[in-house]
Amino acid sequence: MSEHTGRRVVANLNLTLDGRYCGPAGPQDHAWVVPYAVTDLARDHLTDLWRTATTALMGRVNAEGFLGYWPPVAHDEGADPRDRGFGDWLARTEKVVLSRTLTASPWEGVRVENAPAAAVVDALRAREGGDILVPCSASLIRPLLAADRVDRLALMVVPEFVGGGPRLFEDGLPAHRWSLASHAAGGDGALALVYDRLR
Repeated sequence: MSEHTGRRVVANLNLTLDGRYCGPAGPQDHAWVVPYAVTDLARDHLTDLWRTATTALMGRVNAEGFLGYWPPVAHDEGADPRDRGFGDWLARTEKVVLSRTLTASPWEGVRVENAPAAAVVDALRAREGGDILVPCSASLIRPLLAADRVDRLALMVVPEFVGGGPRLFEDGLPAHRWSLASHAAGGDGALALVYDRLR
């Protein structure tokens, strides 16, 4: 791994109790997380993550959902203040989208990169800045875990079995040790877990 400025790579993902990050219908199958995403637990968990971040790193599919939904929330007076805060942060912060199909960014203020996730992270970490947040992009989190580029792993585990769909953790990941940095439980049975990579 190349030398870096100390910027942490913070990977955030929602998981079902049976280990899935989306349901059997594919990448857009997230109905199971919706009731949990609007709780104090989820909002506080995400707020803790973006407050220290100055870069958002996303895959194309994830970017289409996030950038289509969140920036307008910043101006929605009826929205929860934590949601407005995240929408404002996402609109203002540096955004990098990894894609093999896009040649130019369809979004304002977004840089598109066609390179391996680990190489993009190494380039970002060579510059000064805060944390690099990977919000719910399993297509990036998996190769970053495989390349040992994730410094903080933030998971919200919801008490649902969806019975199918891809899993975040597959055989073949290198052996790593992690330390529990924080944990919180919601009244609905969801858990917010944050682990730091022990190096």
